[in-house]
Amino acid sequence: MRRLLTYFSRGELALWFSSLALILASFFLFDRESYLTLAASIVGVTSLIFCAKGNPIGQALMVIFSVLYGIISYSFAYYGEMITYLGMTAPMALFSLIAWLVHPYKGNRAEVAVNRLRWREIPFLIVLTAAVTVGFYFILDAFGTANIVPSTLSVATSFGAVYLTFRRCPYFALIYAANDLVLIVLWALAARTDISYLSVIICFAVFLVNDLYGFISWQRMARRQTETKI
Repeated sequence: MRRLLTYFSRGELALWFSSLALILASFFLFDRESYLTLAASIVGVTSLIFCAKGNPIGQALMVIFSVLYGIISYSFAYYGEMITYLGMTAPMALFSLIAWLVHPYKGNRAEVAVNRLRWREIPFLIVLTAAVTVGFYFILDAFGTANIVPSTLSVATSFGAVYLTFRRCPYFALIYAANDLVLIVLWALAARTDISYLSVIICFAVFLVNDLYGFISWQRMARRQTETKI
């Protein structure tokens, strides 16, 4: 435990513990029943703090979070979220875990080597994301997905984020932050009929703050790794 506490900076520990406190508070205030949601939130925010450090443990935890979140999404007929996280985010998190382990920074498996996308890869990402989003729209429509517009936007942002995570690009955290905003809207719509989903909204608000920090952290990592090469 002492080793874990020394691994993170004081600011990171403060972010992590305050995030856990908010998640626990929202659970006891608005839910008190869905321990699956509580478990998913705790696993998710812990995943993000490790991902912010470029640690592959974050991707392993993301696989677990994706499975739990897929089950939660199924309970409210958010089939888009269920299919996205079980059929795309979970497998891509597994591939990202492998990619991060294969590309450690100077042999340090606790920190991945940051990668920069080439300009010619960006149009490919845009076209691929658009194709996946359009394909998923028709699948979600066929399943009668609730709130299909934000659900489709969630697919687009999720795919862009998992692709950039796999490619070890710092902007994955920024796209995940955009996905958090979409999910806050999505679950706000659900909360209109079931107030217990307010805990999910707070969960993704916490994720938003952590993803923004993750982007800042990866930018610092990229600069440090670049300066070390010089």
